[in-house]
Amino acid sequence: MSTFRELTLADLPLRPELVGEEPYGAPQLDVPVPLNVNENPYPPSAATRIDMAAAVLAAATGVNRYPDREAAALREALAAYLGHGLRADEVWAANGSNEVMTHVLGAFGGPGRTVLSFTPTYSMYPEYARNTHSTYVTAPRKDDFTLDADLVAAAVAEHAPSVVIVTTPNNPTGTATPLPVLEEICDHLPDGTLLVVDEAYQEFARDPAATAVALLETFPNLIVSRTMSKAFAFAGGRVGYLAAAPAIVDACRIVRLPYHLSAQTQALATVALAHAEEMLAQVDVLRRERDRLLATLPELGLEVVDSAANFVLMGRFADRHAAFAALLDEGVLVRETGPDGYLRVSAGTPEEMDAFYAALEKVLPTLERKES
Repeated sequence: MSTFRELTLADLPLRPELVGEEPYGAPQLDVPVPLNVNENPYPPSAATRIDMAAAVLAAATGVNRYPDREAAALREALAAYLGHGLRADEVWAANGSNEVMTHVLGAFGGPGRTVLSFTPTYSMYPEYARNTHSTYVTAPRKDDFTLDADLVAAAVAEHAPSVVIVTTPNNPTGTATPLPVLEEICDHLPDGTLLVVDEAYQEFARDPAATAVALLETFPNLIVSRTMSKAFAFAGGRVGYLAAAPAIVDACRIVRLPYHLSAQTQALATVALAHAEEMLAQVDVLRRERDRLLATLPELGLEVVDSAANFVLMGRFADRHAAFAALLDEGVLVRETGPDGYLRVSAGTPEEMDAFYAALEKVLPTLERKES
């Protein structure tokens, strides 16, 4: 047996499906232009930060006591933000949408049950399934990375999943699934099958109001997942949430860990929601920078995938790691993810994007492209 500091994963009795796995995570590097994790680059204003500090100070007076395990005030604020007549008991909140999805699969996945998604899509979905002992299966999206109801229905008929995940706008492609298509998918879903519509990037969509939240009253087997990490400029706060029937929320309450949201997290998020207009004020700027990417990258000879999120896939590179490394050498951090040959670049501030374009033009002549 190895000594304490010599112990390796190979020495441990890991679950078989974890052998050879590595922790999830994008590179966290100190670079001048970080464009790799789809954050909102604009921090809260000084006034909002003062309100946040006051809220944390108030929460600290009771830090010797457990927090509200139901996060009632936060869920009330999230329901008001989403609108559509939602009540607090129709909203659930957790530490990022990652924990929200773990709660959903903890309640409705598990041994002998299947989770279906459509690739390419978010790389954490198979890990959620693995960690909840659920079987994870996929079906490919169309050639343009979109979905239609017939494609989804065929995959559901083939795999008989307990949970279906549709991501819109989709990560990493940015492609959106229109609301009428989501409605048609819901219409054809078998009884006993849940549909999760992951709207992590909905605020960046070309029509943010066209949300699956509008379908909840009609389809009780629908779950709409959101996050405050992206458009809401609250990535460090770690708050994700879902909207669904009260019974689905109750199922999440069964599998959650006790007191899973700290008092400080609840206080900060409630202040952020009270300042929603300001926290979301730069979303239009980021949409414009996304559209600038969609227009400028083809002018530089690169392929792009039409995006409704705050990022764009660009390619195709014969060696995308070489392209990633070349940009990193210029102080620009993007993401190696998605289909072969592509890199994903987040929309940043106009100044960050100018630096990105300058770096890209400098390195492009040195990079070989993949033929279509």
